[in-house]
Amino acid sequence: MYRGLQPGISTFEGWGLNMFTDDELCEIHLATLDVLQNYGVGVHCDEALDIFENGGASVDRERNHVKIAPHLVEDAIRSAPSTILLAGRTPEYDVTLQGGRVGFTSFGAGVMVIDPFTGEYRESNKKDVAATALACDALVNVDIYSSAVVARDVEYATDLNEAEAFLTNTSKHCHHIDLTGGAGAKKFFEMAAAIVGGMDKLRERPLVSALVCPTSPLELHTHTAEIIIECAKAGIPVNVLSMAMSGASAPVSIAGTLVTHNAEVLAGIVLNQLTVKGAPVIYGSSTTTFDLTYATAPVGAPELGMISAGVVALARKYMLPSYVAGS
Repeated sequence: MYRGLQPGISTFEGWGLNMFTDDELCEIHLATLDVLQNYGVGVHCDEALDIFENGGASVDRERNHVKIAPHLVEDAIRSAPSTILLAGRTPEYDVTLQGGRVGFTSFGAGVMVIDPFTGEYRESNKKDVAATALACDALVNVDIYSSAVVARDVEYATDLNEAEAFLTNTSKHCHHIDLTGGAGAKKFFEMAAAIVGGMDKLRERPLVSALVCPTSPLELHTHTAEIIIECAKAGIPVNVLSMAMSGASAPVSIAGTLVTHNAEVLAGIVLNQLTVKGAPVIYGSSTTTFDLTYATAPVGAPELGMISAGVVALARKYMLPSYVAGS
């Protein structure tokens, strides 16, 4: 029997977790706009303050404080691209971030490792950075490499030493999550440009990207703002990733945490788009709950998955690529 097409029907593929209705997501968005307009964010970078002020935000330089009107936030959401290329050394390793496409990466910035040969629990070093990159290069289910551990044995230019270690040990896209500021970001881009044949080539095929974290609650500190700005200027994707903790640096409820989280990320996205309209930017999250017993941020907690589901829903509402933590 012939069955005709069903226009206008929505389908659900795979498994998912819907934390909020569309109306509830709208309420979180409106609450976020209220926070950014009436409370604002702390911004501790003179260049960023200039960019915000020139873009129409209300800037209090004595307090290093910025209030962002709703139209600036929504303009930034609209101008940020919905599709981002994370290029590999060759097209076979290219990853496209868009819509409901799902990819996987290594977790990042570990400071301790269990030595795979001796079993010793010790500080991570530059050799471990290289080894994790090589391992991710061989793992077919890992799509991009996020700098997995920190080179704690390096006393100077740690971020660039880490970059040298992972760039020479994987052909996959490299996501640096341990840059130390704007100057280091520019040097990192120069390293990637040397691989692909120049800054223009790097802009066309961004072999690298960067991650920054606002300081919860509601602060963009110097190095975070610098990296956001330098990435926008160079056309390098930047992942603005909040690490708010419900019950500590954010409200205890998941919806309340998402308002704080959303305000922090969108403030970074506004700065990125006011720097260069249309610059590639990723909506990121490693937001979780706060463990009151041990005073830690448990990344493996069920609440992290619940918050991440809400984050992805917000990012999809904004038509922005997202990056969320898992365990």
